Amino acid sequence: MPAPKGPPELKHLDHVLVSPTAIKRRVAELGNQLNKEYAKKDLMVVAIVNGALIFTADLLRVMRSPLRLDCLRASSYHTGTKAVGEPRIIDQMKLDVRGHNVLLVDDILDTGKTLAAVTGLIKAKGALSVKTCVLLDKKGRRTVEFQADYVGFDIPNEFVVGYGLDFNERYRNLPCIGVLKPKYYGG
Repeated sequence: MPAPKGPPELKHLDHVLVSPTAIKRRVAELGNQLNKEYAKKDLMVVAIVNGALIFTADLLRVMRSPLRLDCLRASSYHTGTKAVGEPRIIDQMKLDVRGHNVLLVDDILDTGKTLAAVTGLIKAKGALSVKTCVLLDKKGRRTVEFQADYVGFDIPNEFVVGYGLDFNERYRNLPCIGVLKPKYYGG
C-alpha cells in the first residue's frame, strides 16, 4: 500500500476500512433518508460526543428539517479498547426533549449498552419518538439486543479509529475510518 497522505497518524493504520469518499457519499444518503423521514417535522438531534461530533456536523449540513441540536457525553470505554461495565452519562442534555421527535446520533454501535441506556433515558424524559443513527455498526460485539434505525456502515470486529473515533482521544481527525495497528493500542 502506498504511503497515505494526510495527518502523520495515518501511518498508524493497518488498513483503511472506509475511505473519505465513501463516508461523504454515505452521509449524504443518510441525510436524504432523514430529510424524507422528518419532512415538515420539528426534530431534535442529540449527539453523543466526543465520538459523534464530526459525523453529526456533516450529517446536519445535509439535513433540511427544522431542528435543534443538543449533546450529551457518555462513556463505556473509559481509557481502554474494550467497553467496561455499564456506560456512564457524564454530561446531560440542556434541552427538554418532552414532546419532541429525537434523533440520537452516535459514532459506533458495538455492545449496544450505551445506545440502549441513552435511548431509555430520552424516552423516560418524555420524547415523542426516539430513533437512532450510527455511522458504524459492529454487530460482532453486541451484548444487548439493540438495532439502530439508520446505519452508515456495517463493519467487522476490528479496532477502528478516525472520523471522530479515537483511541485515548487521538486519531479523531483522520479523514477515513481505519483499523489501528495493534502496536499503537497494545492489542
